[in-house]
Amino acid sequence: MSYFSVDAITARLRVWFPDREFFMRSGGQVRFIKLSSRLQIAAAGVVCAVLLAWVGTLGAVAISHFAASHDRQSLLTREAHVETAEARVAAYRHGLNGIADGLARRQDFIDKVVTAHLGDLPHDRRAGETVSDSKREAARTISKISMAVPEAAGLARLEARQLSFVEGLTRYADRRAEGDAAALRKLGLNPAAMMGGAERNDAMGGPLLAMSTSADGSLDPRFARLGASLARMSALDGDMQRLPQSLPASLQYISSGFGYRSDPFTHAGAFHPGLDFRGPVGAPIYAAARGVISFAGQRSGYGNCIEVDHGNGLITRYAHMSAFRARLGQQVAAGQVIGAIGSTGRSTGPHLHFEVRINDRPVNPRPFLEAGSHVSEKTGAFGAPNPVAD
Repeated sequence: MSYFSVDAITARLRVWFPDREFFMRSGGQVRFIKLSSRLQIAAAGVVCAVLLAWVGTLGAVAISHFAASHDRQSLLTREAHVETAEARVAAYRHGLNGIADGLARRQDFIDKVVTAHLGDLPHDRRAGETVSDSKREAARTISKISMAVPEAAGLARLEARQLSFVEGLTRYADRRAEGDAAALRKLGLNPAAMMGGAERNDAMGGPLLAMSTSADGSLDPRFARLGASLARMSALDGDMQRLPQSLPASLQYISSGFGYRSDPFTHAGAFHPGLDFRGPVGAPIYAAARGVISFAGQRSGYGNCIEVDHGNGLITRYAHMSAFRARLGQQVAAGQVIGAIGSTGRSTGPHLHFEVRINDRPVNPRPFLEAGSHVSEKTGAFGAPNPVAD
């Protein structure tokens, strides 16, 4: 017989709840009450059912209470998360304002440095200039951003300042480059040709480090324009620095000018391709501009002679020297001593014969020297013949 069969369970219950008899005495009489096994089992079943119902009710109440507590805790947790997020947003807003203030102070510093070295940047537009003007569009942008994202208004204002600064610096570079170009044209030189020659002659190289102003690697057209303007200004400034604008000798007076004159030896008409600076033997001769010594030796008619190559086909020649103070291939700066005045070669007395040549064609040195040092004519200067000449 199986341990869990109905008969086995019934038998075990009969063992637990056997038939019982109770007697009661009341009024001198004795009464017998018999509780059968079946009745006891039924009563125990009822009691167990009641107990189970009570335990179930308590369990349901406990589960309901736990669920309510969990929901409340979850709500409190979500509220805490919301509060933390709001606090972070406030912190970021405060951080953006701090970043904007810091960048604005940097821009103030940049403005002051540029003003100290270059002067006030031009913000006015002139006829013919093609530099953009973002003032109105920047004002509209600031207004829209201030309404849509108030915490970013400071950054929008800073961006407007940067664009205004870039456009002003572009105008400055364009006007300075145009001034140099006008000076070159006045000297009979072609600015575009000189810039092209500089690009062909200069050795260049290195890794590619592309410039960009945005996360996608692109370059704002206004910044690209600034780069082009600064490059042109730098190139023309370099061309101006290579022009012979420093006096090659102490200006006592010029004994013979550029052009046709009476030759001091034949007294016949002849072309004089330079200027003659009179001076004592041994007086210093200076490089009229920076460059490289391309010749140092003797030339027929010039005696001891040095030539300085300034690039783009431009050279200066210094003749009749009594001594050399520079060697072939040496880099020289404007105003650097390269020789000493003498009377070697075809010369009637101590002086410096100075020439400016473009593509081996002699040009008048006077406009170059006047452009740099504003040399004024003195007695016998710039064309008036004097006894000392070559």
